[in-house]
Amino acid sequence: MSTSSPAMQKLVDKHPLQRLRSPSRGLSALVHFLGLSSFMSSFQYLVVHPNYINDSYGWHFQYLTIIGLTLATVTFLTASLADITMSPTLFLTKNLLSMTSAPLEVLISTLYWSLRLIDPALVVPPELELPLLPDLGFHAVPSALLAIDLLFLSPPWTITALPAIGVSGAIAFAYWFWLEVCYARNGFYPYPLFAILSTSQRVGLFCGSALLMAGMTVCLKRLYGRLNGFGVRGSVSERPGMVKG
Repeated sequence: MSTSSPAMQKLVDKHPLQRLRSPSRGLSALVHFLGLSSFMSSFQYLVVHPNYINDSYGWHFQYLTIIGLTLATVTFLTASLADITMSPTLFLTKNLLSMTSAPLEVLISTLYWSLRLIDPALVVPPELELPLLPDLGFHAVPSALLAIDLLFLSPPWTITALPAIGVSGAIAFAYWFWLEVCYARNGFYPYPLFAILSTSQRVGLFCGSALLMAGMTVCLKRLYGRLNGFGVRGSVSERPGMVKG
């Protein structure tokens, strides 16, 4: 006689478009554990290697990088708990979080490395330059792992362009407000680029970034379809955390 509950059975029967089984205590749990280890190592680096940002208002949360890293950590922590408990609710929550954390991290990586190619001093003051491995841990690994989680360990997203613009716009302007609060207390911006730009130019940058993040959401969704199908193996009208029973 089977001892599995209906909820457990739903998780065993993954979404038809989902490439690999998740949540699970196998590969899925390993990916999420490695991600959490990397993210926590990055936070540890901030504590072990302090600088004047540690003593300023807002700590390192002045950086969009660290805000994104925090959201990535929450996403992967939720995913790990879903792997351990096989909870449908936690799995759904992870997938909902991923719709914000994945495009945000891809945006952060894209902006950071693009601006570094132009001039590293636009994003990092010379005295705060990072060694390569920590730099990758902050600005490349989170986006790569969240993309892997989406493309191989998640059901398809159902978010469309208009809600994506709304979410990214809210994040952009909330961050702009927070940045100005920190500037009023500290007298400096965490990213040197912001000190170069005028107020109107900063508005343009944040608007452009919001649109770019929304574009990242659409691109990730489309890439998922290219790899896993656009609904040919099942309905795509379901919520992003739902699994077939």
